[in-house]
Amino acid sequence: MDKTIRFKLNGKEVLVDSPPERMLLWVLRTDLGHTGTKYGCGEGFCGACTVLVDGKPTLSCQFPLAGAEGKSVLTIEGLARGGRLHPLQQAFVDEGALQCGYCTPGMILQAYALLLRKPNPTEAEIADALDVNLCRCGSYNRIIAAVRTASQAMKMKVVDHEAR
Repeated sequence: MDKTIRFKLNGKEVLVDSPPERMLLWVLRTDLGHTGTKYGCGEGFCGACTVLVDGKPTLSCQFPLAGAEGKSVLTIEGLARGGRLHPLQQAFVDEGALQCGYCTPGMILQAYALLLRKPNPTEAEIADALDVNLCRCGSYNRIIAAVRTASQAMKMKVVDHEAR
């Protein structure tokens, strides 16, 4: 039986009429058109479907829609602002960390959550945080470099903002 579920998606309130046990991944992709969230293994092992729910990395293929009730969900589409990529997205481009791009949205959101918790992570901390996300192209070194680059760029952005 369908139920109306209300939550914030990338800062905007949405209402979805759907069975509450339906996985958030399918609601995002099919009902709401947010196809940046990828379907990988469907078992919660690859991380391609990672979104942030109230700031926490969440495997949307294993997360029932009912769990999103009253919460804030961030997808890869929600990072860019005003037509400009987020520094983390830009770092993935600049460092060549995209390869096929399939794992990229989940990797970026996992890395974003890390940078919110720890703005200047070590390489080991980055690798540990991203360990739950699988890159089939093997771009891990470039992905780690991108997160380090983004960490510095995000610090510079804060410094630039404070100087004004």
